[in-house]
This record gives sequence, structure tokens and C-alpha cells, in this order.
Amino acid sequence: MRRDAEPRPRRIFITGASSGIGAALVRHYAQDDVLLGLVGRRREALNALAAECGGKAQVFVADVADAAAMQSAAAQFVATVGLPDIVIASAGVSVGTLTEYAEDTDAFARVMQTNVLGMVHTFQPFVAPMREAGGGTLVGIASVAGVRGLPGAGAYSASKAAVRRYLESLRVELHGSGVRVVTLSPGYIDTPMTAVNRYPMPFLMPADVAAKRMARAIDAGRRHVVVPCQMGVVAWVLGWLPDPVYDRLFARAGRKPRGLPL
Repeated sequence: MRRDAEPRPRRIFITGASSGIGAALVRHYAQDDVLLGLVGRRREALNALAAECGGKAQVFVADVADAAAMQSAAAQFVATVGLPDIVIASAGVSVGTLTEYAEDTDAFARVMQTNVLGMVHTFQPFVAPMREAGGGTLVGIASVAGVRGLPGAGAYSASKAAVRRYLESLRVELHGSGVRVVTLSPGYIDTPMTAVNRYPMPFLMPADVAAKRMARAIDAGRRHVVVPCQMGVVAWVLGWLPDPVYDRLFARAGRKPRGLPL
């Protein structure tokens, strides 16, 4: 009598794994039967996180803004463990920016290269193989900040608005292929990125709780999920506010400090 094949570990490739939401997702998935690919710029942080995973993780030191480096990391992961079941593009940077300062131009470029092109570089090596295999999930981390332009955060808001539209385009392109595209839009999550904010952050959520909810949305194949859900209501209201009302309400809103991207 033929025996059913033993279930294999899930294979998950995560960028931005050295801190924040990416690291929280790694720790969440490491509790299961998985093989992980951890991508980030900081080798020591990645190695420490891999050690927590008990031999389930491979480390790839790469900047998502470097397309060649991401292609190399993807090829190594596939060669050693196989095509991933889930690819999570979590790498991102945030910094306060003001267009009037010429020196902020470099920060604008870095944010767009990392948050937008970095996601393209993350997915590109896997799209054709997943389409051919007829399955897989591509997950992109957007943000509630992409719903409306926030003062002092022109680069970040623009990048996350672009990410939302990019993921929507990718989802439509892959419709019917068996490959799912999931957009996750966090609100305020307790990470190093939000730790520098000097203003109230409603519904601030611990990173481990956010990771659990995000993983649930990924497993369900949701198209777009806001975490926490209360921020989904806030985002919906902001999206419908007339421009004159929005402008008056947010002209004096709290702003992230200008400086180097996190």
C-alpha cells in the first residue's frame, strides 16, 4: 500500500529580518516546522536571530536596494532548501524629511530605493518560478501611512503609497496563476522605527502580537489587511476626509525627526 508523503517544512524567505516586524515574524514562524531564509544588512543581528531559531534559519547579508545581491540570496536559498512557499518583503526605512532642505534629497532617494525598489528586488527572482510551480505567496509590508500624505514624512508616505499600488498591480498580474499576493498595512507597531516618534501613537501594538495577526492573514491568503484593525477604521476615515478638512487637521500633526533612515 502506498504511503502518503511526509509533510515537509514550510520554506519562508524574509527580508528586513534583523529587527522590527521582520524579526518578529521570524520568531513567530520559528515556532513551527519551517526552513527560514533571513535577509538583512546587519550580520551580527541576523546571526543572533538565527541562533534563536535552532538551526532552522540561513543568513543572507544583503541590501534589498541591491538587485544583484538579492538575486544571489534568492538563488542560494532555492539551491539549498528549494523554492519558498512564502516570501515576505519586510525591509523598510523611515525618516523625517522636508523637501525644502537640499540635504534631505539623499534621504528621499534611500527611502524610495529601499521601500519600493527593494520590494521589487525581493520578489523578482521568485515570481516566474512560483508561477511555473502554480503556487506560493508573496507578502509586502505597506503601511497606513500610505493612505494620506503625512507632514514631515513625504518620502515614507510616498513610498508606502507606491508599495500599495505596486502590490495591487502584482496581485492582478498573478491572478489565476495560483500565486497569492498579500498586502499588510501596519499602523503603529512597537519597533525601533517607531521608538523615535515624539508624538502619541494610537493603538500601538507589540511586535510579537502584530506578527501573530499578520501570519494569520498570510495563511488565510487575505488580499489586504490592516494591523491593528482599529487603524483600518482610522485609515478608512482619513481616506474619505475632504482635502480642506484633512489639511487643517494634519497641518500641525506630530512629525518624525529628520535624520538618517532607520
